[in-house]
Amino acid sequence: MSNPSNRVSESEFFNSESETGDLLWQYVKSLSPETVNQLSKPASPEVFQVMERNIVGLLGNLPSEHFGISITTNRESLGRLLASAMISGYFLRNAEQRMNFEVALQGSDINHTDAG
Repeated sequence: MSNPSNRVSESEFFNSESETGDLLWQYVKSLSPETVNQLSKPASPEVFQVMERNIVGLLGNLPSEHFGISITTNRESLGRLLASAMISGYFLRNAEQRMNFEVALQGSDINHTDAG
């Protein structure tokens, strides 16, 4: 059972989240256009496909050729969607880097075993 005195009110949560978002936004605005361009492009087609599937899953997957799709939202919800996409992107990038690192290590282990 949760202790009511330890609970954070919804307004406190969203205000602290907003402050963090403002710091992130200030950081992004301070980056050079070249850096923003580089960060906004997936490093591999696999990451792009996973991100695309994730966003389609969040928005819904009705085929646009058969439906006139219009999505409306408020600024806060759009911000949350973008934050979710960013977090997913960072997670996928880290997973991709880890996978590449593990593959490289396995390759060096195989080469080391063959040489010895």
